[in-house]
Amino acid sequence: MTIPMSMLLVSMLAMGPMAGPGAQSPVLVEEFVFDQEPTPQCHAATIAEAKGGTLVASWFGGTHEKHPDVGIWVARKAPGGEWSAPVEVADGEQYETPDGEVHRHPCWNPVLFQPEDGPLLLFYKVGPSPRDWWGMLTTSDDGGQSWSEPRRLPEGILGPIKNKPIALPDGSILCGSSTEDQGWRVHFERTADLGRTWIRTAPINDGEAIGAIQPSILSRADGSLLALGRSRQGRIWRASSGDGGESWGAMTLTDLPNPNSGTDAVSLADGRQLLVFNATERGRSPLNVAISADGGETWEMVLTLEDEPGEYSYPAVIQAGDGSVHVTYTWKRKRIKHVVIAPDRL
Repeated sequence: MTIPMSMLLVSMLAMGPMAGPGAQSPVLVEEFVFDQEPTPQCHAATIAEAKGGTLVASWFGGTHEKHPDVGIWVARKAPGGEWSAPVEVADGEQYETPDGEVHRHPCWNPVLFQPEDGPLLLFYKVGPSPRDWWGMLTTSDDGGQSWSEPRRLPEGILGPIKNKPIALPDGSILCGSSTEDQGWRVHFERTADLGRTWIRTAPINDGEAIGAIQPSILSRADGSLLALGRSRQGRIWRASSGDGGESWGAMTLTDLPNPNSGTDAVSLADGRQLLVFNATERGRSPLNVAISADGGETWEMVLTLEDEPGEYSYPAVIQAGDGSVHVTYTWKRKRIKHVVIAPDRL
C-alpha cells in the first residue's frame, strides 16, 4: 500500500524534534518577545536583523484581528540584550471629525527588511479587510528606535504581503505579493529605489485551479528563484522563475500539507533551503521546520517547534549574519514567540 506523502509527514512530525542519540539540540533560544501583552491579541510577526546586529520584530496587535484599533507594534533586541518593551509605531488613523472622533482602519501583516544599503524598511497594510487594503511603508535609520512618517505606496502596489523580500544581484528588491479581491492570486513587485517606484507582474495564477497567497522567495544555486506559499487546496504551492522574477512558470501544488495558514522560508548560506509551516491539513498545530538540499525539490522534516493544542502560526524566518536562524510566530494569538536555531545541527 502506498502511503500518501501528507500522512507520512504527519506521522513523522508526531515524533517531535528529530535529533539522534547524543545529538545537540538545534534550538539555541526559545523565548517570548514580550511577557506582558500590550494588546488583547497579536498576530503576523516579522523579524529582521538591522545594521549592527540588533534584532527587530514587528506584528499587528489590538482588540482582535480586523478591529479598527489594531496597529503595528515593534520591539528590539540589541546583541547580548533583552527584548525592549513593545511600542506601537503605526496605526490606521484616517481622519478626525470636528467633534474629536477618530476614524481608523485596522493594520495588517507587517514585513521588515534590511537592505544592504539604506534604512530598515517596514511595510504593512491598512484597510477594512484583505480584499480592499492598501500598502504602507515607514523606514528607520537607527535600527528601529524611531520611524519616519508612514506613506502610502502607489495605487495597486501592496508591497510584500506577508513574507520578507529578497535582494536581487542588481540591488533591486523583489517582493512576493498577492490579492484576495478576485480569487486568491499571487504576483510580484520590484523596486530599485527603496520603495519609491515599482514594477508589478501580472498574477501568476487564476485564483480558481489554485487559490494561493503570501509567497516566500528562495534563491537557488543555479540562479533561479523558487516561490512557495499558502493555498486553499490543502497543500503548499510552488512556482519558479529563471529571469529574476520577471516571469514565472506554472504554479503547482507540492506534497507538503497546508491548513490554509501562513508559511515562510529562507535560503541558507550553506545552499540549503529552510521552510517553516504547519505540517497538517487542519488546524494551526503542529508548527514545523523542513530542510531541502536540492533547491526545494524534496524536503526533509527536521524539527517540531510546537505540537500542543492551540494556534502556532504565521512564522517568519531569517538567517542572521552570524549564521543563526531566527523564527518568530504567533503563540495562541496572545504572544509572539522567538526561536533561535543552529542550522548546522539540522
